[in-house]
Order: sequence, then C-alpha cells, then structure tokens
Amino acid sequence: MFSCSHCDTQYPKWTGRCTECGQWGTILEDGGQAPSFNSKKKSSAKAAPVLPLATATAVQAKHVPTDISELDRVLGGGLVPGSVTLLAGEPGIGKSTLVAQMADTFPRQNAGKVAYYASGEESEGQVRLRFERLGIEPKQIAFSNSVDVPAIISAAHGLNPSIVIVDSIQTMMTSEADAFPGTPTAVRAATSELIGYAKTSGIPVLIIGQVTKEGSVAGPKTLEHLVDTVLTLEGDSESAYRILRANKHRFGSTEEVGVFEMTEKGLVAVENPSARFLKERVAGPGSVVTCIMEGSRPFLVEIQALVDKTFFPNPVRRTSGFDAGRLQMLLAIISKRAGVKVYDQDVFVNVVGGMRVTEHAADLAVAAAVISAVENKPLPADAVVIGELGLGGEVRSVPFLERRLKEAERLGMKTFLTPKEIKSVRDVLK
Repeated sequence: MFSCSHCDTQYPKWTGRCTECGQWGTILEDGGQAPSFNSKKKSSAKAAPVLPLATATAVQAKHVPTDISELDRVLGGGLVPGSVTLLAGEPGIGKSTLVAQMADTFPRQNAGKVAYYASGEESEGQVRLRFERLGIEPKQIAFSNSVDVPAIISAAHGLNPSIVIVDSIQTMMTSEADAFPGTPTAVRAATSELIGYAKTSGIPVLIIGQVTKEGSVAGPKTLEHLVDTVLTLEGDSESAYRILRANKHRFGSTEEVGVFEMTEKGLVAVENPSARFLKERVAGPGSVVTCIMEGSRPFLVEIQALVDKTFFPNPVRRTSGFDAGRLQMLLAIISKRAGVKVYDQDVFVNVVGGMRVTEHAADLAVAAAVISAVENKPLPADAVVIGELGLGGEVRSVPFLERRLKEAERLGMKTFLTPKEIKSVRDVLK
C-alpha cells in the first residue's frame, strides 16, 4: 500500500500526484520509503515463533487510581501502567482542566514521583495561572514548553515521572517525519514514538487531541487505533455539566460514563446525577421526567415542552438536547394516532441540565410532554414516563427497564408510565 505524506490518503499503487490534496511527489510506500521498482527480492526473514493460545497465561491489568472518582469509573479503576490514553473534546470543554487535576492527584498514588506536563500550546506562565485558578499547588509537577517529541521523551527518561501528559498531539513534531505539526503524518509519527516510550518504560501517557467541526478526533483515524484508550469529554458550552465517555478501552468496559460539573475550582465529580438534574424541577404542564441510560448508568432527566399558537406560515420546531428530526416524527404520531393537532402550533422541547438524549426510550416522554402542554394538564409530579413509540402509535418495550425503574424508585417516584401500563400513545390522554 502507498499513502500520501500530506493528507494520508491511501492508494493500492504508486502515482505521481495525490488526487485528494493535489500535491506532487508525496505518495510513499508504507513505512515512509520511496517506491521501489527493482526486481522482486526473496524474503530472508525468520518465521515468527508460534505459541498455543490455550497454554497462555492470562494476566489481569493492574489499574492505578487517579483519585478522581468519575474518571476512575470510566477507566475501570484507574490508569494502567504503560498505557496510552487519548482525551478528545471540543475547545473550551474542559480537557486541560481535567488533565491539570490529574497531574495534581495522580502523583499521590506514586509517592516521590512527579507528573510531567509537556505543552506545545501554552507557556509555563499560562499553565501556572490555570493551576492557581484551580487551587492546585504544582510542587509535584514538572513542565516543558516543547513540541519536539524525542526531546520530551529524553526528559521523561531523566525524570522517571508517574505520568506523562502531552497537550496537544496536534502541536507535536518529530524528526522521523518530514511534515508540519498537525498533519496526519506528523500526528501519527509523534503518537507512535510516545507509544513506544510508554510500552518500554511502563509509565502511562495521556495525550490531548483536538476535534474537527464534525466532532471526530483531528488527524488520521489510525490515531484512535494506535492508543489503548480513547476518552471523549462532551457537553454544552452553556451548561455546567460534562459527560466523559470511553469510546475505546482495552483494559475494561466502554459502557461506563462519568458526569462532572464545571465550577470555579475545576471539574467536580457528580456522584448522584439524577438528584442533581431534578433538583430545581417545578412540576407543571409540559414537564415530564424520564429515565435514560448513559452506558450502564440510569439517569433521571426532565423533559420540558412548550406549545404556542404560531404566527408564521410554517410552525417553528426547536429542540435543545433532543434530535429535531425525531421530534418531527413524534409530532406526526401524536397528531395522527392520538388526535392532538399541532399543525398550527410552535413546539419547543428542552432537556434540562444540558444533557443530550439520543435513545428512543425517551419517545413516550417527549410525546407526553407535548400532549401535556397542548392540553394544559400536568402529569403527576411523581410520574416517570419511559417507552419507545412506533409509527402506529404503539408503545414498545425498552432495554434495562427494571434498572430504570429501580433508579426512579430510589428518587421517590411512585407513578410509572411504561410499556407495561400504556399500550398506545392515545392512553396518555387518559
């Protein structure tokens, strides 16, 4: 295979010009070598040793806690020595804040060792100001304002730190790749060198990665395949809550999520998200509580709907935290199957707390909130609505129903509108 050193596009055979980026002379054979047109050579490599897998010894990965409860939950107990973790998220979401707190707490699990923080984006003064704002005394933190990966690794060998933090991988460069920082070739080469250091030294490496406008990690997709763990920090910039997910984790499950609240002192772990999201709820028409699953954790969230007479030829449909296309379908279902007309109404739906609801188990709750707003009749304050809606108006079952109900009971909910009690969206009117 051949690939372009400028845009990383792959080709089955060599060509002089890259058809994607238009560059000439950038197509190289995998491994960075120029294409060879010599006669075929016989391979003299020795056969790799083959071992029977049935006799292999399974070794359980040892996790070292980070002392940040929600982060340890997502990581399955903490960081694994020698692992490489990629933390991605939109600008301003809190990535640097989270790693600053890790640099403060992680050395406590490794007495006498410092945390090594290498930043190619900020100076030592800017980083020191962040630590002061977070109330962190950086006595156990060593800092380098360098973008040269070999120099960073050389410094790490001398420090023997508890953890190496690189902020961010898009600013790093290495002599092994003749490319500008941020290009796919440079990002992949820098990551490969950091992975080699982590595996040989047994010291965990945390890499910060930027995301594109589409929400994916900037750089080649192979970057996510190279590392051991990919963490994503999500959230609405206007909301204080942040969700941490593991999109890939070689040492544990990817079903756990962590919830944080952004405060003046940094990211604070939210141990009881359901109670926090419903803390300021005022029951009334258009207010409905549902239970969603984030990984393996059930969360109670409030869904609000506001319906008003439209003054425009086309009614307004606005959502916050819910898919607008899904809302259009649900409005068609309640109009056709339940007889609730909304063709001349502006409809606004909001998921309180900045959460984003994507699973279909919230369909019935959204429909109930809209119907409640249209009829101006509130549902019981202690009611929880869970269920998926079909196009025929039928209420379908959802996974983990018992776990959702158990969480609702823990929060004091007593009325349950689920597929067991409601068979059709028309029953909501009763």
